[in-house]
Amino acid sequence: MFYNIYLVEDEENLNNILTSYLEKEVWKVTSFLNGREAEEAIKNQPHLWILDIMLPDMDGYELIRKIKADNNDIPVIFISARDEDLDRILGLEMGSDDYLAKPFLPRELVIRTKKLLKRIYNNDNSINKSKIIKIDEYYIDEEKRSVKENDKEIDITSKEFDLLILFIKNSSTAFSREQILDKIWGQDYFGNDRVVDDLIRRLRKKAPKLKIETIYGYGYRLCE
Repeated sequence: MFYNIYLVEDEENLNNILTSYLEKEVWKVTSFLNGREAEEAIKNQPHLWILDIMLPDMDGYELIRKIKADNNDIPVIFISARDEDLDRILGLEMGSDDYLAKPFLPRELVIRTKKLLKRIYNNDNSINKSKIIKIDEYYIDEEKRSVKENDKEIDITSKEFDLLILFIKNSSTAFSREQILDKIWGQDYFGNDRVVDDLIRRLRKKAPKLKIETIYGYGYRLCE
């Protein structure tokens, strides 16, 4: 299966070596030498992130926090020159799926990556049967987290998809901005609730035939 992997490693020589090994598995590898460039690509949602903890501009912990805030389901492998139990435990607590201490053989990373991809994206159709929801002219695939208008794929972000599913499964239910914040961003989110309005605006633009009603002074609901 085709996989899109993002590698963040600031040591250019090691970055090139790891990229070469990963690409031999016929995976598409996009590499970054710093955290800020990687941060700008979070919205692209690859199948897997491989993150060095020690980066020149931001550490891997800050980066994984942003990755998981956008899509908590994307797997992450941490690599680090510091083989400390605290780093390993903290990484796991923040959502990493594996931890590899430097120095390591590039082939070991390939093997761990292959096993993790297989576990996360098992192709057994008896397990991963797609569940399709149809509303108006839109077809929503919950397993693939994709949306189509008739046969045309709609480019939708993780949070836009989560909001769409929330509305579809609670049709005609009114949600306040605070409730949407809790359900989409989580109760630990601290920020302005106007991000909800922006998310609604983007979803309306991408799926204009959805009947999303504004309840002024309160929030939103999807009308049948």
